[in-house]
Amino acid sequence: MRESHPSSRRTFLTQSATTLAAATAATQLVFQNAHAAGSDTLRVGLVGCGGRGTGAAEQALTADSNIKLVAMADAFDDRLTESLSTLKGSAVGSRVDVPKDRQYVGFDGYKQVIDQVDVVLLTTTPHFRPQHTAYAVEKGVHAFVEKPVATDAPGVRAFLAACDEAKKKNLSLVSGLCWRYHNPRRETMKRVADGAIGDIVAIETTYNSNGVWDPRRTREECKSDMEYQMRNWYYYTWLSGDHIVEQAVHGIDTMAWAMGDEPPTLCWGSGGRQVRTDPKYGNIYDHFSVVYEYANGVRGYHTCRHWAGTDSRVKDYILGAKGSCDVFGSSIKGSDKWRYRGTNNNMYQTEHDEMFAAIRGGKPINNGLYAARSTLLAIMGRMTAYTGQVVTWDMALNSTEKLGPAEYAWGEAPQRPVARPGFTKFA
Repeated sequence: MRESHPSSRRTFLTQSATTLAAATAATQLVFQNAHAAGSDTLRVGLVGCGGRGTGAAEQALTADSNIKLVAMADAFDDRLTESLSTLKGSAVGSRVDVPKDRQYVGFDGYKQVIDQVDVVLLTTTPHFRPQHTAYAVEKGVHAFVEKPVATDAPGVRAFLAACDEAKKKNLSLVSGLCWRYHNPRRETMKRVADGAIGDIVAIETTYNSNGVWDPRRTREECKSDMEYQMRNWYYYTWLSGDHIVEQAVHGIDTMAWAMGDEPPTLCWGSGGRQVRTDPKYGNIYDHFSVVYEYANGVRGYHTCRHWAGTDSRVKDYILGAKGSCDVFGSSIKGSDKWRYRGTNNNMYQTEHDEMFAAIRGGKPINNGLYAARSTLLAIMGRMTAYTGQVVTWDMALNSTEKLGPAEYAWGEAPQRPVARPGFTKFA
């Protein structure tokens, strides 16, 4: 996809209004696969058959009683087979109709799935998200797009272009940033936006955990470097974006949400590999600490780490001029003291409930802009830690660094060293 001219923070901020106006002015096109409304059976496809994809497929089938899972794709046959078996044995197994001739293995399987469905669930490793989203939109297919939406700035820009087209085509594009679909958090953040804690002064988000799964295969067990990296995708920046982008983006998205999704002016910070130093852990870091500075003087403080055997802490706090908010605690302290007393919900299920309701009602949901902004915020944090340089929003948005290979094949794979601040250059 051809990229547009370099963007700025101002153009990024105004893009939402511009694209909405363009969508409104455009003729409402009707696509064979769009199914904007009605009671027809919707054909659903799954691209990316790991645990998250399998869960998303079950939630999609639960959300609407008149849909069928009809096609699946993954880079690896064993992952697809395992996912299909799990889904067939689930409570929604009677609506899983994926015969062998609609099971696709390899890098291009996403096209074959998208070509024959109305809704696609895009749950592969993050690197492939922009490419898959763009193809779904081109074909007029609604999409659930797992977070993050890219692993580098060119990917973010490509995803944004696809989001613009989705608006014009009246397609739903629902983001996997699931905390925005959590009822207690929605009400809490609404109260913050309405001024319950006064003007925001600072934001603190923390995503400290013991890490994720250990590498699944050794190099000797794989037929190529590409297979080895794809099997162990979390530990390679080009595939996952590093854990600040793949996992901690949830906390960073909360920061963005609190700030009305207005981008910061710059960030600075640090990170490194202090515990996960074995080469089997690829080239990602095991900790980050980043400060985001906003034009109005607010600072956002984000820390995340993957250190086994240490205290885990996943918390978000918003500090205001007349109070504070514990986002995970769904509570506010100060003159407008409050605690959420309503019902809880399964935010993963709600994502799909609302997406299919929107498709049936002809009122599409498009979460693309905030999903792209929050992804870029996380990438920006990685950039400053990897290089040791202050990174502005415009620098991050217009970065030319493409992390992936020129083409996808079962052979060589990108061989990037672990980043070294002061040596690794910003591109």
